[in-house]
Amino acid sequence: DLCIMPRSRTPLRQWLLRRGQTTEGGHASVRMASIPNAASYRVLGRWLVGCSGLVLGAVVLGGVTRLTESGLSMVDWHLVKEMKPPRTEAEWEDEFSKYKQFPEFKIMNHDMTLREFKFIFYMEWGHRMWGRLVGLAYILPTVYFWKRGYFSRSMKPRVLGLCGFVVFQGLLGWYMVKSGLEEKTESYDIPRVSQYRLAAHLGSALLLYCSSLWMGLTLMLPANKIPDSRNLLQLRRFAKVTGGLVFLTALSGAFVAGLDAGLVYNSFPKMGERWIPDDLLAFSPAIKNVFENPTTVQFDHRILGIGSLTAITGLYLFSRRVHLPRRAKIAIGCLTAMAYTQVVLGISTLLLYVPTSLAATHQSGSVALLTFAIWVLAELRKVVK
Repeated sequence: DLCIMPRSRTPLRQWLLRRGQTTEGGHASVRMASIPNAASYRVLGRWLVGCSGLVLGAVVLGGVTRLTESGLSMVDWHLVKEMKPPRTEAEWEDEFSKYKQFPEFKIMNHDMTLREFKFIFYMEWGHRMWGRLVGLAYILPTVYFWKRGYFSRSMKPRVLGLCGFVVFQGLLGWYMVKSGLEEKTESYDIPRVSQYRLAAHLGSALLLYCSSLWMGLTLMLPANKIPDSRNLLQLRRFAKVTGGLVFLTALSGAFVAGLDAGLVYNSFPKMGERWIPDDLLAFSPAIKNVFENPTTVQFDHRILGIGSLTAITGLYLFSRRVHLPRRAKIAIGCLTAMAYTQVVLGISTLLLYVPTSLAATHQSGSVALLTFAIWVLAELRKVVK
């Protein structure tokens, strides 16, 4: 009988196995690791954080497009055809004539020149092209990493979900634009997109951003080994609630933008001469005010903003009672500093009657605040045993 002895693992062989390599006949033959390791996780983490940065850019650019009233300048949607903007004067005139057929030109911009139209067209075109860049940044690397075996079994459905969400986000953007192109014969109001669709578009972008950033940070940053305690458990819960409140406040900003609610009461802390304005519940049924009454929408955004600031301040003070690693302390400190900065930006935007540059900075600040909230949650997460 032959007794086959198992091959002993020399230090070199162990090192090669860790690096995703094998030894054959005493020589090293390199192959890609089929099982994800710490190095591949860092690569995936950087990729997802980079993707979240591109989503952040799309949110900021979308906010500027909304503030410059450029979002309705492109009146049709083609996945590939519209990637090439008009070049000749005849092409620009053709595009401008399309725009003239829709309510925004007829009611608001009937004296607009071709030069002015080019500006708003390029704003919307830039936003759409950035969206396509985001899609490619998710989908192409996903195909590559999938083939090379970078994804673990649990990661595959999550990454597919992110890619699907990117496609959904693009379709939702066009669905939102369509609401601003419709003729409303019963209304002579300024043409604008539905605030519901705007909130859905922004909300889905923020969900994509938060999901990508969370996955990226948890892959890149090793979990802190913080001794379990009752205070730590309470801090984690407090941080989750605070993060949810920050997200809700950012989402409420979509209704403020959609209804131009930042222009109804430009005073602080009171709204006009009152703490609670007379027209807070002017619409019937009462629930309609929350989503369609500009006064109520601004009032709610103020309350949510102050609530977020209070919660973050409380989180900071409570965190001082827990022994935390340096990185977690820095994350909570950044979140707190950004919260106060964001409130100052919001009040300034309101008092100065919503100047475009300041309003865009305030909108960007909401995503920065959300970023720090995600970072805090990543630092406080439990160690997976």
